[in-house]
Amino acid sequence: MANVPAEMTAIGISQPGGPEVLVPQKRPVPAPKDGEVLVKVAAAGVNRPDVQQRIGAYPPPPGAPDIPGLEIAGTVVALGPNVKRWKVGDKITALVHGGGYGEYCAAYADHALPIPKGLSMVEAAALPETFFTVWSNLFDRAGLKAGETLLIHGGTSGIGTTAIQLAKAFGARVIATAGSDDKCDACVKLGADVAINYKTQDFVEETKKATEKKGANVIIDMVGGEYIERNYEAAAMDGRIVQIAFLGGPKATVIFTRLMVKRLTHTGSTLRPRPIHEKAAIARSVEEKIWPLIEAGKVKPVIFKTFPLAKTSEAHALMDSSAHIGKIMLEVE
Repeated sequence: MANVPAEMTAIGISQPGGPEVLVPQKRPVPAPKDGEVLVKVAAAGVNRPDVQQRIGAYPPPPGAPDIPGLEIAGTVVALGPNVKRWKVGDKITALVHGGGYGEYCAAYADHALPIPKGLSMVEAAALPETFFTVWSNLFDRAGLKAGETLLIHGGTSGIGTTAIQLAKAFGARVIATAGSDDKCDACVKLGADVAINYKTQDFVEETKKATEKKGANVIIDMVGGEYIERNYEAAAMDGRIVQIAFLGGPKATVIFTRLMVKRLTHTGSTLRPRPIHEKAAIARSVEEKIWPLIEAGKVKPVIFKTFPLAKTSEAHALMDSSAHIGKIMLEVE
């Protein structure tokens, strides 16, 4: 075991609320349990679930730390029992079930991946949450295939920038929505075939126009609310809609006949509460299918801004503003 202190600085949530409730605190360094590694964190990603946790809307699952942060990159400094793949000194990136906003974080060994060649720690820490989410929803659940059309809502979010690149890398046609002309330009630069400014254009109409009235084969949506019915309108026959969040609210009034007439599938998933073995299986798929694309320079994480750990509240204020294009990151070292 490397020289690990008993105490560390981590970012705690003092009470539910705005970015100002995120404060540096002294915490005990976690001890890695069975099948876990302890990581000296170099960088961590900031994600919407962290914001939901901060405002009190997304409590950590049983057994997870109350410190936010769902993805990290760093160096393995200690091993729990029954860890086979990793050794002390290995550089890894990992999906974690909490605790990323700290100097040290425990991670399941099976949810860790080697850092792709050529990537910095900050870039590597930007991968797990979005790449696992996009892979499991677009490819595992929705079965996106080459030649199909994908509609991505929130094209400049961490999820959106990842989904555009992966869908293009696997041969799909991409339509993305975003909230400004600049963000639409960013989507096109990343590879989107069509970008729709949802504030000035009707995404249903524009999707139909871009697909000779057929609609999108797959839709990935984080909005919910009134988008649910409009997604059914924008979908093609046998279309698949994957729900990954409800930023516009989880309730909607929907005329469901389109579901039958178009033979639609509307599915969804969350990542954090999924069983350990399911996340491990996603990790293996991502390493096998996506890591080679990253190492070949065909796909890359889009980093908008990096903050030091002590300025986590500023990072959250930026996320709350939605002014970013791509990922917001924390640097720990």
